[in-house]
Amino acid sequence: MHGIANTDQAESWNGYEGTHWAAHQSRWDAVNAGFDQPLFEAAAIAPGEHVLDIGCGAGSTTRQAARAVAPAGRALGLDLSGPMLERARASAESEGLVNVRFEHGDAQVHRLTPGTFDLAISRFGIMFFTDPAAAFANIATALRPGGRAALLCAAEPEGNEWLTAMAALGDLLPMEGFGKPGGPGMFSLAAPGAAAALLSGAGFRDVRATHVTAYGTWGRDAADAAEFLLDSGPGRHLVAQAGPGVGERATARLTEVLRPHEADGALRLRGTGWLLTATAPPA
Repeated sequence: MHGIANTDQAESWNGYEGTHWAAHQSRWDAVNAGFDQPLFEAAAIAPGEHVLDIGCGAGSTTRQAARAVAPAGRALGLDLSGPMLERARASAESEGLVNVRFEHGDAQVHRLTPGTFDLAISRFGIMFFTDPAAAFANIATALRPGGRAALLCAAEPEGNEWLTAMAALGDLLPMEGFGKPGGPGMFSLAAPGAAAALLSGAGFRDVRATHVTAYGTWGRDAADAAEFLLDSGPGRHLVAQAGPGVGERATARLTEVLRPHEADGALRLRGTGWLLTATAPPA
């Protein structure tokens, strides 16, 4: 690891948040997997390419990229979270992937060899920078001249059904400001044009932002999904600020709010994002 500038997020993702994601890797992948198709279609990965995955987490997208570029290409996943990278490395080893590796670092300042990668990808890993301009500039230098980027960030908060469900707990939990755009955080780049402007400012060309929608599986049923949501980092933080016994009431309320989303043995919720594509500047 070559130093951390984004210290607050590093503390979070190496604490409960990162531990929860690592422990529930398959569940979080099920939440976000609906966005894999548009991301990888936009990325258009070719065999033999070298891919950089920003904010790779437990490495699902990195491993997918590694399989797509095999045997001659390679994939590198970069993330702040030690617990999640442990899971990423273990999963890659169990799958027998030899062309993938993971580095613990901050994309804002991590030393990446200039001109190394053909493509940078990210599935919701670019919203947590304290200095996004520095991060995107650093990513741009890591790409070869004319290299590509395909990046996903969260779009408007109200388009995400998990968040609108949580809003029903406003009289039980301190929800004021929860999910509001701003950063660093999930919705830091939600405003239309925000991420595109940062990419252009970092020197990227042909920048496009496409609004995408996908459904994710949050649990077996409403009760399972409610428990999972309130045990995640943000949910746990809100419950901890409430009075004794409020957690049980919040779980019961959220379960009822989520019941209309049950179907075919699963609880699925809609999410929205901005799919950003861009080209690195020529030499």
